[in-house]
Amino acid sequence: MKETNRLIMDMIDYYTGDPKRIQHFIKVHSFAKLIGTLEKLDENTLFILETAAIVHDIGIKLCEEKYGDCNGKLQETEGPAIAKDMLERLGYDAAVIERVCYLVGHHHTYSNIDSMDYQILVESDFLVNLFEGNESKAACESALNHIFRTKSGSAICKKMFA
Repeated sequence: MKETNRLIMDMIDYYTGDPKRIQHFIKVHSFAKLIGTLEKLDENTLFILETAAIVHDIGIKLCEEKYGDCNGKLQETEGPAIAKDMLERLGYDAAVIERVCYLVGHHHTYSNIDSMDYQILVESDFLVNLFEGNESKAACESALNHIFRTKSGSAICKKMFA
């Protein structure tokens, strides 16, 4: 089984009984893969992006159990260690794990986005969160103007929330 598919199945197992979380990471992964491909990321960066998109919210489950809250900052604190354990168990390369854990630990931090994998992960998560949160047109426009930087992600956002 392809590495990405194996990781998706592990995340589905991880979120057994929680279709909302499963649907969320599947959608974020799909947008990340699409935008990353359209933006012509190299193969390694696209692989890291896809991996991060799949596990980006892995900290939610522990945060809900430990704190009764799963806000973005708590996810960034707790998520990387859980992602690292899963990716090591699945045999991912150490450099990939390190970068994915960095992205998991920053995916709710919108200042100092310094790379395409980081930017596209944030945009993909926003596309899904804006829809799932049934956000207002004004909120969508604000995200478009303040968060989106890629040509492809911006175009998708404009078309989705026109």
